[in-house]
Amino acid sequence: MSDYHLFLVKTLFSNFMSFIFYFRLLKHNVRNSGNEDEVDFRGGNVHVITSKSDWEQKIAEANKDGKIVVANFSATWCGPCRTFARVYRELSEKYPSLIFLAIDVDDLMDFCLSWDISATPTFFFLKDGQQLDKLIGANRPELEQKILTLAGSTMPSSN
Repeated sequence: MSDYHLFLVKTLFSNFMSFIFYFRLLKHNVRNSGNEDEVDFRGGNVHVITSKSDWEQKIAEANKDGKIVVANFSATWCGPCRTFARVYRELSEKYPSLIFLAIDVDDLMDFCLSWDISATPTFFFLKDGQQLDKLIGANRPELEQKILTLAGSTMPSSN
């Protein structure tokens, strides 16, 4: 490797490390700012997942009860995630036949990597542990339409 290439690699690595430091500092400041817009899923029927075992337990409950899971992968530093938390809570109250989960991508980083999250918020729709659908972004009309369709598919037929 030439000196020039070595210089480029060192410069890129240094810039990357600066970016990581800045990102972590920004994340820390958002989490500790006391901002009312932080991602807050309290209330409603949203279950906040804080560990892989929490996830496995809720998925097992959904499978046992034949329920569809709506999993919201979000982040505290994500503006759309913070403002969309209220909408997600409201939807969880409106559609109690579904299980609504909230996962912070920073708190469960290793777990979230296995879900190939490329943007936040990202919503996965699961049944029997299998992905039915996926929505990337805070698109309320599209999320409501997907939930309405899935909630309708879980209603027992009137025979």
